[in-house]
Amino acid sequence: MRSTSFAICFLLIVLVVLPSQPSFCQNTNQFPPVPSFPNQTGPVNPDQEKREHELAKKANQERQAQLKRDTDKLLKLATELKQYVDKSNENTLSLDVIQKATEIEKLAHSVREKMKGN
Repeated sequence: MRSTSFAICFLLIVLVVLPSQPSFCQNTNQFPPVPSFPNQTGPVNPDQEKREHELAKKANQERQAQLKRDTDKLLKLATELKQYVDKSNENTLSLDVIQKATEIEKLAHSVREKMKGN
């Protein structure tokens, strides 16, 4: 159980924490631009393009803030999981450990999907 929990924590760090480090990615603060499509009846006017650009920029900023909050929470949960595992021994399997690992798994999946831009 101890090696499994360690593997889960290590995997989380590799999949979630390291890609968020500036040295790991070239541009951690930029997301793919949201495409704007012209109206069916004609070209997009400059004011509408500017509004769409501002909305896309705001959406990216909100997504970045949510990713930061989620990764902070992931780090906290992984630390708590390690503490639970450190307190247990090879003969005990705490329900808290299983619940914490499940919560981490769900949050890590959510973070990965947000990083993809979905």
